[in-house]
Amino acid sequence: MTSSSDQPNPMTFSSAPSLSGSIRVPGDKSISHRSLMLSALAVGESRVKGLLEGEDVLATAAAMRAMGAQISRDDDGIWHIRGVGVGGLLQPQSALDMGNSGTSTRLLMGLVASHAITATFVGDASLSKRPMARVTEPLSRTGASFTSSPGDRLPLTMRGICPAVPLDYRLPVASAQVKSAILLAGLNTPGMTRVVEPIPTRDHSERMLKGFGADLNVEVETDGTRIITLMGEAELRPQSIAVPGDPSSAAFPMVAALLVPGSKVTIANVGLNATRAGLIDLLREMGGDILIENPREVGGEPVGDLVITASPLVAVEPDPARAPSMIDEYPVAFIAAAFAEGRSIFRGLQELRVKESDRIATMAAGLRAIGVDVEELEDGIVIEGSGGALLPGGGPISTKLDHRIAMSFAVAGLVSKNGVTIDDMRPVATSFPGFTGLLQSLGAIP
Repeated sequence: MTSSSDQPNPMTFSSAPSLSGSIRVPGDKSISHRSLMLSALAVGESRVKGLLEGEDVLATAAAMRAMGAQISRDDDGIWHIRGVGVGGLLQPQSALDMGNSGTSTRLLMGLVASHAITATFVGDASLSKRPMARVTEPLSRTGASFTSSPGDRLPLTMRGICPAVPLDYRLPVASAQVKSAILLAGLNTPGMTRVVEPIPTRDHSERMLKGFGADLNVEVETDGTRIITLMGEAELRPQSIAVPGDPSSAAFPMVAALLVPGSKVTIANVGLNATRAGLIDLLREMGGDILIENPREVGGEPVGDLVITASPLVAVEPDPARAPSMIDEYPVAFIAAAFAEGRSIFRGLQELRVKESDRIATMAAGLRAIGVDVEELEDGIVIEGSGGALLPGGGPISTKLDHRIAMSFAVAGLVSKNGVTIDDMRPVATSFPGFTGLLQSLGAIP
């Protein structure tokens, strides 16, 4: 955590009568990170509106400043980034503090890999437990070298190389971060970088690289495999970017509105990229009343307004292949399953074990603590729903410094008999500053 306070901030969320109103959620975290990075590599000034101003994205901004980009923010919330050009990153004079942000860390390693600079990455206690081998292994093939803490963890020092060796890499796991790191390394690498993606993941990097002028091509084979090619030594053009609302953040008020009886909530300007829309599909399959109004495209990304009406939910057993399209939303999907009718079975979620916390184990322990019947599996979880009856509640829930765990159990508190106490709400600032106030504006009672 990079919070200004070193003291935990426990909070109890209690049963809400109903939720109503129209809200906006913070800007998309994935797009915000990439906006800053690619703007910092363009020649000229880019403007970004709607940037997520959470701690993770601010860590990316600080790192790009440390490597030469000029970044400022107007009072009206418009960010200005004057880039150094591809190949122009400067040697940072001190360690790059990534706070809690795994995305910042892995993507920036890709950028640094093809520059002749050395960078040391440090992070908070949670990030320092997360393995980096899935990125350091392919990037080592470019000629970059790494000195890491035991287990390929932070603190980690890397030495980039220029010219780097272009990669032809087949992703062994579905990971947008690994794909993006390799493509970012390819920007300053002579020749063609090629990534084969057997299971599609979020495609913000591909969309944004094209928007900035990179020579990038995507081919889709008959079995769904995506082949992405990027010609190196790119020249990126500055852009004006409008960041849509983050669907991963919208997930929490969306599930809350479905669960709390009598609720009707509109969430405006939410990104609806198909590679991120898995939770909406899942909740609709469970019986959730979710309408998309005013669908449109903003900056190459599909956007719409979500209208959510409280609905009785039924259990679900989703296809594991869906995991990449909602990997960050599973914790709050587990809360929906806990309130549904029947037994839900979630499989194919090994990736959750190496997030900000082991999200399978942490969610299973928390659900048990508030009275839910749970079975933890090696690659997932089985949840016996309450059939719409209020959950007993309890706590304090151990969040393991994981923002999505904290927000998921805050939602659970809104449909509990005795409230749910969260041990520490500080981690929420990494992705959703103002989360508690937003729930209060809808009628929630923290």
